[in-house]
Amino acid sequence: MADDRPNILLIMTDQQRGDCLGVDGHPLLQTPYLDHLAASGVRFSNGYSACPVCTPARRTVLTGRKPSRHGVLVNHKAPLPWPTLARELNDAGYQTHLVGKSHWGPSPNEVGFDSYTKAGGPRHPGPGEDNEYQAFLRENGVTSPRASDAHGCYGNGYPSRPWHLEERLHFSNWIADRTIDLIDNRDPDRPFFIWANFIHPHQPLTPPQFYYDKYMAMDLPEPVVGDWSRVFDEPVRGLEPEPWRISVEPAVMKQIRAAYYGCIEHIDHQIARMTWHGMLPENTVIAFVSDHGEMLGDHQWFRKRNPLEPSARVPYLFKFPKSTYVPQEQVIDKPVELMDLMPTFLDVAGLPIPETVDGSSLLPLVRDADSDWRGFVHGECCNLPSANSGMQYVTDGKRKFAWLPGRGEQLFFDLEQDPNELNNLIDDNSRAREIAVWRGHLIAQLVDRPEGFTDGSGLKKLDGPTTPVLQDVITEAEEIEAAE
Repeated sequence: MADDRPNILLIMTDQQRGDCLGVDGHPLLQTPYLDHLAASGVRFSNGYSACPVCTPARRTVLTGRKPSRHGVLVNHKAPLPWPTLARELNDAGYQTHLVGKSHWGPSPNEVGFDSYTKAGGPRHPGPGEDNEYQAFLRENGVTSPRASDAHGCYGNGYPSRPWHLEERLHFSNWIADRTIDLIDNRDPDRPFFIWANFIHPHQPLTPPQFYYDKYMAMDLPEPVVGDWSRVFDEPVRGLEPEPWRISVEPAVMKQIRAAYYGCIEHIDHQIARMTWHGMLPENTVIAFVSDHGEMLGDHQWFRKRNPLEPSARVPYLFKFPKSTYVPQEQVIDKPVELMDLMPTFLDVAGLPIPETVDGSSLLPLVRDADSDWRGFVHGECCNLPSANSGMQYVTDGKRKFAWLPGRGEQLFFDLEQDPNELNNLIDDNSRAREIAVWRGHLIAQLVDRPEGFTDGSGLKKLDGPTTPVLQDVITEAEEIEAAE
């Protein structure tokens, strides 16, 4: 007898800003398929990544735990002995498959995936090593060494250009191909959980020619820069190709942005292939998120790890099947984050949520947008390069308090009036009471942390970045793992 529980398709991009959807109001970016998914489903307009870096963010999705509770605050390998999304679903009879990037430490098989593609990105893993994507290129007659890197663009760099091979050989196409294969060849008597991970729009910024040319032909928006954040007075030549702070000529910035937008629209078209009406089983929950955003030159920053909206806010979309009787066509502005994915999927599948999970199921909120919910999300990273500091933030999507402990620098933004965070209001006396409330929210999150962020009444300036892992959490994880 067939198991009629909902299938789950989680689609994740890497480094996609929350404002980089047409339906979110981007003036030029075209994402018609994701826009329709959002308009016909549920869009959370204030979705955040608590630690906007690849590994911590993905560990949070996998475990439903806050970064401080899985112990990793930057890219770092560490055990994952707690219940995971894949393991809980697999133990309950789901087929579980990972496509593309994992980037969380243990192998996908160890955390509950039946199968996974052995290629987390297009780049060759190293001398003498191989992956399935490289083998795919060779099978298609591309035999040059490290062929996927022959475009010459760094994996975290700002130089950009069109993809150098046929479009059908692009890594985003390959991810869609692998996902479609799994959907088409699934066991029809068991529900599936597929986590499909696109590496783009993360660098290298190399969309197919069509998409690059399309955005190069447009008058693209330039970066926004608040006076509080400016470090360059003019464009600079000779920057590190993988920079954290950036100021380049307008023509170069246009190339960066055209390539970034082109990568996103290209993925949108690949998602259309994966979710085509009549091809994907109707009884499928579809979720679309990104692990974190991209500063893209705003405030003269590049890449991620930042408390600012381009880095921390992410797209956050759900489409529920009719069988779940979940209200659709909603935009919900309550603050949600990546730790809420695991409990939501388990709730959809009718499974209990482990006590180890910090996140909350979104289903009660979707069924009643006025139901009780958290007042804010808390985010952090141990190291914001070039700032000689880590970062901390709390926000509800309307206000944001941020703090760079290595510099003792505090930021406060009214996101309703100033969505681009151009005006730091921290010294605005008329906001003093409001700022104190938000500072108090952050202090409450940091009490008893080993870094010594606070004495319970105020925030303490620290000396540079803080530890990349919380050793007591990692030690506990190692002990749990050893006992199993």
